[in-house]
Amino acid sequence: MIFTAEQIICVCEVLLQAGHMDRLASFLCTLPPPSSSPCLGELESVLKAKAAVAFHQGRFSDLYTQLEGFPFSPRSHAFLQQLWLRARYAEAERQRGRPLGAVGKYRVRRKFPLPHTIWDGEETSYCFKEKSRSLLREWYRRKPYPSTQEKRELAAATGLTSTQVSNWFKNRRQRDRTADATSFQTPHTGGAPGEVYLSSENEVSPESSPQPQRRRPTPPPLCHPPLPLHHMCQDC
Repeated sequence: MIFTAEQIICVCEVLLQAGHMDRLASFLCTLPPPSSSPCLGELESVLKAKAAVAFHQGRFSDLYTQLEGFPFSPRSHAFLQQLWLRARYAEAERQRGRPLGAVGKYRVRRKFPLPHTIWDGEETSYCFKEKSRSLLREWYRRKPYPSTQEKRELAAATGLTSTQVSNWFKNRRQRDRTADATSFQTPHTGGAPGEVYLSSENEVSPESSPQPQRRRPTPPPLCHPPLPLHHMCQDC
């Protein structure tokens, strides 16, 4: 069966978003080699799909070659950066025979920095880009208890996961409570100072949580990413 470039892009994106790696690998095997179809080798969706399949199959050397050999567009950076880092972490854990902690992962990131083909050059702090941190801080000043749906929207706007967003707000509220308790010299009842809590993606704000005394302005609107291709492509 002969596929058009648009159909190939659509199939790759749909299978990738659905997480059907085995079906995606089978589909890629049906495509002609890049040497016989030069334009096929220039399709970013195909290269991104090949990188995802290489990661899924544990072929990390092939993954690194794919990621370093093509200048991917910024819309693909967050996804491909995760593949790069997770592969590097997995290799380090396999060599050491134990899971990596935060310090170990930091050392891996310093030893194997992101290639410029999947990185826009913006510095990160604890894996959060500064623009993502700025958006979270701005939202927190106006609404420190976002709903589950708002956490998902923040995740889409920042490129983080919902769990990362939830943890960021949880930790920030804890730091502020600790700072307030210290400044007013009152007993700290929310846990040990500096304690970090982990929260699930489905966490909701407790009804008994203290609410700010003053009215907070409405949080800034979030920019949503474009709809997945399978909503726009009907020929797949």
